[in-house]
Amino acid sequence: MLITQLKSQEAIEALAQGKTVIINCHGCKEVYFAEHEADAFQKELSANKEVTQIITTDYICNPDNLKLQLKKHTDVINAADTILVFSCGVGIQTVAALFEGKKVYSCCDTYPLPGFQGVTPLNVDCGQCGECYLNGTGGICPITACSKSLINGQCGGAKEGKCEVDKNMECGWERIYRKLEKLDKLDNMKYDAPKVRNYNNPNAE
Repeated sequence: MLITQLKSQEAIEALAQGKTVIINCHGCKEVYFAEHEADAFQKELSANKEVTQIITTDYICNPDNLKLQLKKHTDVINAADTILVFSCGVGIQTVAALFEGKKVYSCCDTYPLPGFQGVTPLNVDCGQCGECYLNGTGGICPITACSKSLINGQCGGAKEGKCEVDKNMECGWERIYRKLEKLDKLDNMKYDAPKVRNYNNPNAE
């Protein structure tokens, strides 16, 4: 099992730029989601920011299901500047992959809990490693998209866009670079040192 913890209100408010669509996932029983806390915060956010739609659905980690669920919201999503996603890391990556040209941001951090972790046949995974990198890497996780889980950029061993560890795997950092380039966010890659993150589950006893 795993648990999603909302990021700070200040952090989420800073992400809500321009017309903003919120997507909530309430699907997987292996994931604890702070539903009431998120609902109260989203109402408050809507009063201060231009939130054009709040969408609550299930299993957003399944891209085929997600496309069907969001079909009726196509116009409002296309008009949005920002998409805020309240889900585990897998759901956020799925939304980011579906809306390649949109700024998609994670509003939650994901932590592991004892118990069954669930099985997914999808192409993305979540390391459940606490404070999430996805908001700085275009919705592509450097922990799971890179064979070496590098957080400070490409190792230099990739050849023709393929990982030196797994020749059938795309280099995660080349994917991140291309995505940030498309979003005009390459400045995200300019930093002095990797951020020291909090891996501790705030709800653990």
